[in-house]
Amino acid sequence: MLGQWKERLSTRGQATDGWLLLATLSLLLVGWVMVTSASTEIAASLTGNPYYFSIRHGIFVLFSGFLGLVAVCIPLKRWRALGPGLLLLGIVLLIAVLVIGDEVNGSKRWIPLGFINIQASEVAKLCLIVYFADYLQRYLPEVRRDWGAFLRPFVVLAVYVVLLIFEPDYGAIVVIGGCMMGMLLLAGAPLGRFGLVMILVVGAGVLLAVSEPYRLERITSFANPWAEQYSSGYQLTQALIAFGRGHWLGLGLGNSIQKLFYLPEAHTDFVFAVLAEELGLVGAVSVVCLFALLVFRGLRIGRQAELRGWAFSAFLCYGISLVFGAQAFINIAVSTGMLPTKGLTLPLLSYGGSSLAVSCVMVALLLRVDAEMRAKTRATQAARQAKQQERGER
Repeated sequence: MLGQWKERLSTRGQATDGWLLLATLSLLLVGWVMVTSASTEIAASLTGNPYYFSIRHGIFVLFSGFLGLVAVCIPLKRWRALGPGLLLLGIVLLIAVLVIGDEVNGSKRWIPLGFINIQASEVAKLCLIVYFADYLQRYLPEVRRDWGAFLRPFVVLAVYVVLLIFEPDYGAIVVIGGCMMGMLLLAGAPLGRFGLVMILVVGAGVLLAVSEPYRLERITSFANPWAEQYSSGYQLTQALIAFGRGHWLGLGLGNSIQKLFYLPEAHTDFVFAVLAEELGLVGAVSVVCLFALLVFRGLRIGRQAELRGWAFSAFLCYGISLVFGAQAFINIAVSTGMLPTKGLTLPLLSYGGSSLAVSCVMVALLLRVDAEMRAKTRATQAARQAKQQERGER
């Protein structure tokens, strides 16, 4: 019985990983619906058109899907060759946003290009993952053995971190740093080496937290948001009220009360709170399960690539899966009060063209790795059958 279900759920023999594609398309569809629901009131207030943000998000989804189709057609060898160039591109974008970027809510994170704004940190994540996967491909034995090879990636990371601090974008720092350390751990680097790194990271985090009053205020308000519910804790308390209203099955799609100018950033950083209010615990858990499925399939594809000896493909999949998992966890944890407030989008769900485009390209890379492995398997099976047929004829 168990074997039959395992065979039914398997994607063996299919053209692509159907579960990965199902999770991605489901999250995109749910995201479009929830952005539409969460943004109607603020869109009507700002533009007079209640579907302004919905239309723009729909355009972003279609454009991101097109970028994903382009990315999935590029061979992995080409992506690996582009690694150093992408690393420089990420640094250039992070510098450019400091020079010509638009300042919003005290942060410079977007490069204006007329009809669209590019969030530099989102592109930088992908650039760093591709470069680091190539680095591990070239220096995997040294990373496992030598301190020098283990620490060199942190020099590159430090450049990114410094530039992100100037924006500032601390959420991106946490995601990128966690992703890189996760890739090193999966590469087989000795566990003891992470102790020193963690001491330095925690020390730097404490210094950053106490160096600016508003950062310390965020942490203290996170510990007890109701004590400052009309000032520093306002956003979190409104999100918690949304979760409380949702109960098991929610108020119904479009019936959120918190989106009526109570919850700031309802269609961007806190769209999950509106989703929980309208679709309830069942809807919220369903979305979490979709993210879990997406991350699991990405890690599984990476593991299969590693077993084949395709180190670049494996660590590319690991890095992408870790970014999806970390960013989704942080966004949901912030919405539910488990972590201090961070300006971090929910991948494939929140409003934002840059996040959607980069997320779709990342999924396309996972599908490309899976497609190349399936093509290799088919070629191997065809060669084996040809040899067997030739032996039979003899």
